[in-house]
Amino acid sequence: MPINNRIAHFHDEMTAWRRDLHENPELGFEEKRTSDIVAAKLAEWGISVHRGLAGTGVVGSLKIGNSDRAIGIRADMDALPMTEANGFAHRSKVDGKMHACGHDGHTTILLGAAKYLAETKNFDGTVHFIFQPAEEGGGGGRVMVEEGLFDKFPVDAVYGLHNDTTLAVGEVSVVAGPVQAASDVFRIHLTGKGGHAAKPHFCVDPVLVGSHIVVALQSIAARRVNPLDSAVISTTQFHAGTASNIIPHTGWLDGTVRTLTPEVRDEVQRLLTQIAETTAAAFGAEARVEYKRSYPVTSNHAAESDRAAEAAARVLGADKVIRERVPSMGGEDFAFMLEARPGCYIKLGQAGADKGGIPVHHPSYDFNDDILPLGASIWSALVEQELPRG
Repeated sequence: MPINNRIAHFHDEMTAWRRDLHENPELGFEEKRTSDIVAAKLAEWGISVHRGLAGTGVVGSLKIGNSDRAIGIRADMDALPMTEANGFAHRSKVDGKMHACGHDGHTTILLGAAKYLAETKNFDGTVHFIFQPAEEGGGGGRVMVEEGLFDKFPVDAVYGLHNDTTLAVGEVSVVAGPVQAASDVFRIHLTGKGGHAAKPHFCVDPVLVGSHIVVALQSIAARRVNPLDSAVISTTQFHAGTASNIIPHTGWLDGTVRTLTPEVRDEVQRLLTQIAETTAAAFGAEARVEYKRSYPVTSNHAAESDRAAEAAARVLGADKVIRERVPSMGGEDFAFMLEARPGCYIKLGQAGADKGGIPVHHPSYDFNDDILPLGASIWSALVEQELPRG
């Protein structure tokens, strides 16, 4: 694979950056150390640095030549609130925090591209290197956009990248249209009538009510949504009670909803609320639903997808660029940037023969350092392609 030779030369350096970030994970909007490192490296390479968007966000701007064209490239920086199960030397040093989604690798890839482009200056225009906090549920992408990201740093298009543990090293997925689902969360508050567990006939049991609601919610995807559409309703928490001989008075359920179209999103929200309220009422209990829309559908623009695919093909070969693929039902807040500007979100394979295949959000996950120069080479090829000299 024709990795950029200059980038390949500092592969070991990039690996050291990545492993340092992995050892020192920070949660969303808390990425102080990470953003300090990013800002220092960008400044060292002569790139203009802006800090403060979404609190810990960093934007590095590099203008070469006289062209008015500009593109943005985004990486996420935050870790997850989970304990790492790995035993290698660069495992997390922070209890209960772990880079289990590869954001340490995404940040390193973008830093590698920034270093190369600052050294070679083989383009004409402006590149904005966007280092975003709080992708993991915090909506840092939304906050950056709302705080004026593209007003302060105008771009013709914006691009993002995520590692993919289901694709082999050297493969990349670049698909126009929806690639990630809308991500919503719900909480259902249950109020029954508490009492002695030996006298259930005097009570209204929220545990029983909640159990029926959990089962009934599955009828939405199974029987109420067109089978050709997509919907996921997952109840992931059920909290009630304090002792084995007490029927609790209250309880609550938490969960998430994933959809791919606005119409299905609206319908699932309506049905979830209706089913929870009426099921509870049938048992003499009350259900109050809180429903929060988190991330919209991540939908790639056609023209920018073609351009990203062309750049990836220059690095990996056209036969390694996948152009048709079913969307993931995972959420991604790069969606907010794609709503604000045209662009593309690509998936870079990291599954090797003996590493890189453990799923993200797993306690034994680790980013595959073999793909660091691949990702940086793709970003560099994209910049040189989109902002050509002469």
